[in-house]
Amino acid sequence: MKYLYQARSKEGKVETGTVEASSKESAALLLQKYNVFVTSIKEQSPLVFRTENISFLNKISTKDLAIFSRQLAVMMQSRVPVTQALKSLAIQIKNPNFKEKILKVSQMVEEGSPLSESFATFPEVFSVFYVSLIKTGEASGKISESLYYLSDHLEREHDIKSQITSAMIYPIFVISVLLVIIPIVIFFVMPRLVDLIKETTTKPPFFTMLMINFYGFLSNYGWILLLGFILLVAFIVYYFTTKEGKKRYDEVSLRVPFFGGFLKKTFLVRFAENISTLIGAGLSINNALKITRDTVGSNVYKRILTETEERVSQGERISSVLIKYPDYAPAFVVQMIQVGEETGTLDKNLMEIVNFYNKEIKRSIATFTALLEPMLIIFLGAGVALLAITVIEPLYGALGSV
Repeated sequence: MKYLYQARSKEGKVETGTVEASSKESAALLLQKYNVFVTSIKEQSPLVFRTENISFLNKISTKDLAIFSRQLAVMMQSRVPVTQALKSLAIQIKNPNFKEKILKVSQMVEEGSPLSESFATFPEVFSVFYVSLIKTGEASGKISESLYYLSDHLEREHDIKSQITSAMIYPIFVISVLLVIIPIVIFFVMPRLVDLIKETTTKPPFFTMLMINFYGFLSNYGWILLLGFILLVAFIVYYFTTKEGKKRYDEVSLRVPFFGGFLKKTFLVRFAENISTLIGAGLSINNALKITRDTVGSNVYKRILTETEERVSQGERISSVLIKYPDYAPAFVVQMIQVGEETGTLDKNLMEIVNFYNKEIKRSIATFTALLEPMLIIFLGAGVALLAITVIEPLYGALGSV
C-alpha cells in the first residue's frame, strides 16, 4: 500500500511524496535509507482526489527524462555512487510519479540489481533503446558516457516535438474558436435572421434561400449528422488503434503530400540517430538495427529495418538493402551510409544525416506555419463574405426599400 510522507533533507528542505511499503513502519525504515528525516507519515486513501492519481497530469515527458539523464551522467562521472546519485536526484524531482519510480530504481540497485534491469522494470518510462544503452555502458564501464549519449538524443527529440507543438498552437486555437462560434450562430443567431429576412423581403436571393434551406435541414436533421460524425470518428480512431489499422495508417500517411514528406524526414532522423548513438556506444550493427527496428515508430520503416538486419547478418551492407527503397531512403541517405561503411565512420556519417534532416524539418515547420496563417485568414474571410452575401445584403436591400 502507499503512504503519504513529509520529511526534511539534510539541508533542512521540506520534501513530500508517496512511498509504497507493507506497513507504516516499513515505509519509515525505507525513507530513512534515503537520508531524509520523516516528520509525518500516513496511509494514502484511494478515495481521496489527488493530482498524483491523474496520469496525464504526472506524465513523464522527454524533457524530464533528458534532464534526469544528464544530471545522473554528471554525478556518475564525478564518481558519486549510483544509489546516492539516484536518491539525490529523486529528492529534486517535482513530478511525484517520476520521483516514485526513481526511488524504486534506487532501492532495486541497492538490493543488488544492475541499473539497466532496474530501469527495464518501468518500460513506459525507460524504452528498450534507453535500457540497451545503459546495459552497453555497464558492460564497457562507461555508463556516464551512455547517459550523455541518451541526454543528447532525448534533447534533440524534445526540440523536434516542441517545434511541432508550437506550429500547431495557432491552428488549434482558430479551430477551437470556430467550434464555439458555429453552434452559437446556428442555434441563436440564425433563427432570428431567418425570421427577419422572411418578414422584410418577398423573394430572398438565391444564395439566401440556399442558406435558409440549409439551416432548416440542420434544424431537423442536424442531430443525425452530428451522431454520424461522432460514430465515424470513433470508428476511425478504433480502426487505427488495431494492428491492421496502424499498418494501413503508416502506409497511407507517408503518401500524403507535404505531410508524408515531413514524416519521412522524422523517421529518417530517428533511424539514423538511433543507430549512430547505439554504434557510438559500442553496440554491434546487428543489435543497433534490431533495437532501432522496435523504436522507429513506423511499420513501413520497421519492415525495411527487419530486412536490413537479416541481410546484414548474412554479410551484406546496410546501403545495399536501403538502395532498393528510394521512396523511403533517398539517394543522399544511401550514399552517406555507403561512404561511412567504406571508411569506417558510419556513426559520424549517420549524425551528418541527422543534422541535415533536422534543418529540413525546421524549414518544413517554418514553411507550414508561414502558409497556414494566410490560409486561415482566407478561410475566415470566405466565411465572412458568404455571410455578407446571404444575410447582410438582402437585409440592407429590404431596409432600403422601406
